Amino acid sequence: MQFTEQFDIVVVGAGHAGCEAAMAAARMGLKTALYTLNVDLIAQMSCNPAIGGIAKGHLVREVDALGGIMGEITDAVGIQFRLLNTSRGPAVWSPRAQCDKQAYRLKMREVLESQPNLKIKQAEVADLILEDRYQPSAISHQPERVPHPSPFFGEGGDFDSQRPTTHDQRQIRGIRLRDGRTVGAQAVIITTGTFLNGLIHCGEQQYPAGRSGEPNAVLLGEALKQLGLRGCRLKTGTPPRLDGRSIDWSRFQEQPGDADPTPFSFRTRRVAHHDSQVPCYLAWTTPETHRIIRENVHRSPMYSGQIKSIGPRYCPSIEDKIVKFPDKATHQLFLEPEGLNTHEIYVNGMSTSLPVEVQLEILKTIPGLETAEMLRPGYAIEYDAIDPTELERTLETKKIGGLFLGGQINGTSGYEEAACQGLMAGINAALKVKNAPPLILDRTEAYTAILIDDLISKGTNEPYRMFTSRAEFRLHLRVDNADRRLTPHGCRIGLISDAAWKDFQAKQERLDSLRTSLEKTKLTSSMLEIITAGVEAGDSPALSAETDLSSAIGQPIAQLLKRPEVTVEQLVGVLRELVPAFFERNDSVSSVVNIPSDVRNELKSVETEIKYEGYLLQQQRAIERLKKAEQRTIPDWFDYASVSGLSREMQEKLLKIRPRTLAHASRIPGVTPAAVSLVNVYIEIQSRKRAPAVV
Repeated sequence: MQFTEQFDIVVVGAGHAGCEAAMAAARMGLKTALYTLNVDLIAQMSCNPAIGGIAKGHLVREVDALGGIMGEITDAVGIQFRLLNTSRGPAVWSPRAQCDKQAYRLKMREVLESQPNLKIKQAEVADLILEDRYQPSAISHQPERVPHPSPFFGEGGDFDSQRPTTHDQRQIRGIRLRDGRTVGAQAVIITTGTFLNGLIHCGEQQYPAGRSGEPNAVLLGEALKQLGLRGCRLKTGTPPRLDGRSIDWSRFQEQPGDADPTPFSFRTRRVAHHDSQVPCYLAWTTPETHRIIRENVHRSPMYSGQIKSIGPRYCPSIEDKIVKFPDKATHQLFLEPEGLNTHEIYVNGMSTSLPVEVQLEILKTIPGLETAEMLRPGYAIEYDAIDPTELERTLETKKIGGLFLGGQINGTSGYEEAACQGLMAGINAALKVKNAPPLILDRTEAYTAILIDDLISKGTNEPYRMFTSRAEFRLHLRVDNADRRLTPHGCRIGLISDAAWKDFQAKQERLDSLRTSLEKTKLTSSMLEIITAGVEAGDSPALSAETDLSSAIGQPIAQLLKRPEVTVEQLVGVLRELVPAFFERNDSVSSVVNIPSDVRNELKSVETEIKYEGYLLQQQRAIERLKKAEQRTIPDWFDYASVSGLSREMQEKLLKIRPRTLAHASRIPGVTPAAVSLVNVYIEIQSRKRAPAVV
């Protein structure tokens, strides 16, 4: 058919997933179009104006290491930076940044508009254009607008009987816009966030919207249902925003940023607002707050039955907290600025869908907010999502070739989870168009891979959030080594510039050289005097009174660093003399402390590798065992129905997911080790039976 325009790749939706997908495809040399309902709201921070946090910071670092842009944008517009969990082990250290909400979307748009091969288009995508490979004629669905979306779709009904079993039967050919124009594409990436049949709830009121004040996407939502993809309804929410001028700030505990911020991007030397960070503040609910919520909880759509979908378990509404934790006398809230040029304040921890008048009552019970003026009320939103077990590991749908999904449409929650999916979808869509092998990360090398593997193996019935506890080998998956793990992949596919790759190689050489020096150089009495003098002068952290380092004389410095009471900062005086080149760099930036932030971060990375060497080696052996299991593939032709002893339940689970490997099969909920062993045996049996037929 004739198309109005033709692109290699089309991305639908310009949220955090869509921006990463579009940038990746364009940077990989493909003609790309990014469609959005409103170009002025590209990368809008719909909820919290912050990036990172526990495990989420790991995802942003991985996006950056692969060549994504979220980290660099955050460094440019962040107004407060903190490295969380530093009182614990380095595996769970996570960067977080409060951002200027308006500046974030403006900076993102600037970056997108300056990218060659990328066009930004404002239009509503109403439908997908497919081609039946066996009957090559373009087909398109024209669903009717419906007043209210159904709570579940794709499970049984008219669509299931017509569902194809493989995407070899249908191939994406483009999109149809609401105004009738058609746009051809070899791959389409859908990253629609909460817009698919979005429905906002605030008390007893409900109205269609994709986000407050923005229309939802009904036509595209209905078109996706017609494709026969299993899906469900999910729910998320947001808290009220306040006028900072009406808040009594003296009543709250100030929470400042780090004195020397750690950037998100490995390519950032110094964050833009290094010397002009703004504080956040801690607040607490009161017994009166809880009384008002309990008396009005029946008016919350979540408890009245008005909302039937499932919300995020790990980001509960304030009414959920009060109902589910009745013994807690108080709950913590955070007052966070939305930008440098606005007085708007985000009340983190008070997500709610209670009526507006009840929200106002609640605010007045919090010390310091008695006279606070509410600029925007909190609300809940329901939206359509696709069952992620419908996806391949590349995030391409199993049933429709060339159709990729990323972000909240796959059942996740959060900007960071969306960004990493968008990046991987963009990369793999581009590689597919180029007829190149896909980029598939495994669970041992990235949180991004854990997220994707969890989604496609287990599915989700609630918005999925990343945690460090989801990783089997989290000491290997730290924020400081994300570049070592993933930047070679980014370079191979063309997302890392030559200059960035040169910097990466130089950094790895510095780290290896420093570690070698620490392992080969033995501690002397003069070195010990330098360490002691630095501690006494206050230039390095103090040692406990019981600490005696004299017994370490004659041992390698690396051995001394393995002691839990010794940190690399205490050795800086010695290291300056031992490896002066490590500290003398032309690109280092000044710091409020005596070590520039980039030097400090590299020192801590080497310290971690040395101090936890035993645990890292133990995990490496476990990783190798897992990789052996991952190498045992399950052929596409494998017949689960003929496996004697495999229960119907096991057959149904395995047929639904169609695991790629034995290790993948073992991670499917309900699939027992015995079932995996049976599959392993029958792979050999069925292979032998097929051998004569193949010959």
